[in-house]
Amino acid sequence: MTEHKRDLTEDVSSGDAEEHSEASPELPKDVGEHFDQNKGSSSPSSTPRKIKFFSDPENAEENVSTLAPEDTGQPATNDLTMSESTVNQANQSPDLQDGVVSEDLETVSAAGKSPVPSPDSELHPAEGKKHDNKIREQMSVDKPMDQVDVGVSDTSSTSAQQPSAPGSHSKMASTSTSQDIVQDGEGSVRQEAVEEIRTSSAPARLRPDPAFCVPNLLASDPCSCAADDSMLETDASLVETAICDTVFEEKSYIKQNSLNLVWSFGINRDTPVHALHIDNRKLILYASSHTAVMNNFSITRQHLLQGHCSPLSCIAVSGNRRWVATADQSPESLVIVWDTFSGIPVQTLFDCHPEGGVGAMAMTQDAKYLATVGRGTVQRVSIWDWTSEAKGSLCSVDLSPAFSIQTFILFNPEDNTELLSNSKAEVVFYTWKDNQLEFASPILTDETFNKIVGLYSQSVFHLTPSQVLTATSVGNLVIWDTVNAPQIQLDAVKSHKKKALKLMNLQSDSITVVTVSDRYIVTCDVKGCIKFYDEQLCLLNWYSNFNLGPISSISFSSQPASKADEKTSFPSESTIDADQFVVRNFVVATVDAKVAHVTGDGCKLEMLLQEHGAALHAIACNPVQPFICMGSYCGLLKIWDYEKKEPICSRLFGTGNYIQCLTYNKAGSLLGVGLTDGCVHILDALSLNDELPEPFQYARDAITQITFSHDSKYLATVDSKTTVTVFLVKDKYWQYLGRQNAHFKPIRSLMFGTYLDSNQPRLLSLGEDRVLVEYNLADSTEDDLQILSSERIEQSAIPMCMTWYPPISKESFIITANNQYKLKLYNATTKMCRKTVLSPIYGSPVQKMEVLPFSNGKENKTGYLAYITDDKVGLQTLPLDGNPHKSCAVICHGRMVSNIACSNDGSYIFTAGGDDCTVHMWKVDLTRWRTISTIHSCVTSVSAQWNPEKYQLIFHCRKYHL
Repeated sequence: MTEHKRDLTEDVSSGDAEEHSEASPELPKDVGEHFDQNKGSSSPSSTPRKIKFFSDPENAEENVSTLAPEDTGQPATNDLTMSESTVNQANQSPDLQDGVVSEDLETVSAAGKSPVPSPDSELHPAEGKKHDNKIREQMSVDKPMDQVDVGVSDTSSTSAQQPSAPGSHSKMASTSTSQDIVQDGEGSVRQEAVEEIRTSSAPARLRPDPAFCVPNLLASDPCSCAADDSMLETDASLVETAICDTVFEEKSYIKQNSLNLVWSFGINRDTPVHALHIDNRKLILYASSHTAVMNNFSITRQHLLQGHCSPLSCIAVSGNRRWVATADQSPESLVIVWDTFSGIPVQTLFDCHPEGGVGAMAMTQDAKYLATVGRGTVQRVSIWDWTSEAKGSLCSVDLSPAFSIQTFILFNPEDNTELLSNSKAEVVFYTWKDNQLEFASPILTDETFNKIVGLYSQSVFHLTPSQVLTATSVGNLVIWDTVNAPQIQLDAVKSHKKKALKLMNLQSDSITVVTVSDRYIVTCDVKGCIKFYDEQLCLLNWYSNFNLGPISSISFSSQPASKADEKTSFPSESTIDADQFVVRNFVVATVDAKVAHVTGDGCKLEMLLQEHGAALHAIACNPVQPFICMGSYCGLLKIWDYEKKEPICSRLFGTGNYIQCLTYNKAGSLLGVGLTDGCVHILDALSLNDELPEPFQYARDAITQITFSHDSKYLATVDSKTTVTVFLVKDKYWQYLGRQNAHFKPIRSLMFGTYLDSNQPRLLSLGEDRVLVEYNLADSTEDDLQILSSERIEQSAIPMCMTWYPPISKESFIITANNQYKLKLYNATTKMCRKTVLSPIYGSPVQKMEVLPFSNGKENKTGYLAYITDDKVGLQTLPLDGNPHKSCAVICHGRMVSNIACSNDGSYIFTAGGDDCTVHMWKVDLTRWRTISTIHSCVTSVSAQWNPEKYQLIFHCRKYHL
């Protein structure tokens, strides 16, 4: 028996194994399914504690290496091969105990028959030694890095070549082979399992923590689950084995939380959009609140890079687009480096700029270094070698407080020791060597060239060495060059001491973007025009008919354009020769949240994103179909099919018509829209056409809340934060009923319901004045909305929201939440408080809540409540009992969350971020939550027994190893 074999009984102590086998059937069904799923799964790259089961008893003598270490006297190691009968005996024997059982169980291969040793069989040293020698012979094979042969006889495997690692000093991960050879009765050798070997494209140290491979920011333990067995791989990391399509595989990242972010609508307009084109696929990277989104439009799929708690402030990519860095402006000033092939974070830099967060960031072409600029009063510029084990920055320098905020930074693509940054008022040039960073900022005024310079936007290193170009707000291009470059040789070319050499006026419109692609200098302006120049700044071609609006960023594909020939249809250059203008595919983003993809061959424009460019507060889900409607302050009203991830229709209201709130009627046929100017629109839910000849406008202030009755006969709104207005349908026409100012403080909730003894609608409102008001709809007449009752329900606490309690009890309740972290149940008829429990405590009180759609077809005893706090979304189990472990929450938006909506089947929760112009879609996994809750309750059962002889209280614990 060799040293690399071990027995299952190595870590097993007597007594508990029998309890484990007996207690397992008593586990809940979901837990049992979890066991079955883990037992049947195997990972080819997982080496620790491998278990192999064989089912052929005829060749028991051949497989001598599967006996227990106790029979051979050999020490046990992590690799394990054993027979199925031995496992059964271990489970049935009272002498064996419940130890740590490997979670990766490899099943029997159907391709060949494996010998099974008898538990009572004797050891054959000769055969065992021969078998072990074969294994050592295979493990000692040393092949070059670009090709590795695995197996015996003619069996071989060639490693997949990956891109080069970032940084010249990074060590390439060593290539090794791992095999398990099984010899059958006929003497032939069968390869049981071969681990595919690939050369690493990441630095040798980049082996991510498996616990961090599922980036979710959880605020409570019940919302998270243990990592899947397939992720606990230590022999070969996912970064090493990943290819460009790995991140978008169906089972590449299976989230195991109660709330999982599955889709993001919207985009951060202040951060650039990067093209991650691979094989001409439309793959882009952008920021959406605190999450970076890899959106593959070719297959309509997103991969979300979650790890930040605050909105992303900047994104940087490497030259080959594999390595991505994201940063935020939170007090933690977090910088995370991601592998876009696997979607795994490979490095995290904490507290980079705690004084104000990261304001600008750049990455070198070879992905070796990062440069960051802080947003503090004293701006600090730092250089980071993120591929090394060293902590802290390589070098840094503090800029003078007189400098304005640096909004842009860039490395020289030809020299990593040169970089630049600029603000609206100055351009700063840097050089660093031997961990020393030096900088200089030349002065340029309108008197220098007797021309208006304007405000700086962006800068770029010129194709000519030592020169830099800076675009301005008046259409100028400043050409900077090294001081005394002709006299000083090589060192001066790399010097940071530069001066303005020339000021060229290219156009009258403001230039917002300037960059370099191949042999072209590219500029973009506020009118959406894209122009291409040569090295001498001669205009070669331009795109002016896209009608995109002010352009904020442009990103070119990492793949070179195809060569011009008779089959290509590139546009012609504006030169005498009129050659084909060969340009790479690129992606353009605008300040009003539009993203377009331009194909160079044929000059084809495709609009990828057309999102909301202003604050987004209004969201509503269709109660019948899988549609969600969103409205923002830019006047855009858009409906999405959230299952197919396709937009259905949209409507753009006039300028100044800011959408504040939305609601569907119960049938899903009408859509109520409230604007900030007091207008109320009633639209067709599918075509978004007006149902009214003119919108209602009985208020001068914004409509903050709007809701339909269950029978769609009434529509109620809240304006001026204290006034309730009701409209009703009469003779198929909507009419004004009346207004009532029943509160003296802002109204927090407005909702319709039904009476218990009839199907007539009832209307209630709850304000910060602690008063619950019910309106008399039946006796109200035109211009006379009457009040039925007014009850003070709180003494000191301020109510935040209310909703109807689901029918899980015999009594009908109204549930409220206040600012003192309490949930209260009030009788729906008498308005008496019947119960008070602790509400979820996650940083701030509950702001809004929605009961997940409930089925009345059978007697249900459990319901679920979705809620939002200042920046989190969570779930609460019903009925309420105050148990803090029956709630969970997760950060849903970087700054704040303003609204919540639930899908018609309760499978998804949508949150609106307000000023971040985004909506996040969360998948609700109630099965996972019930399983986790059950596991928490049954993982350990404790019983106590008094020992009178030793005067001790002995605790007997039974553990289930899941």
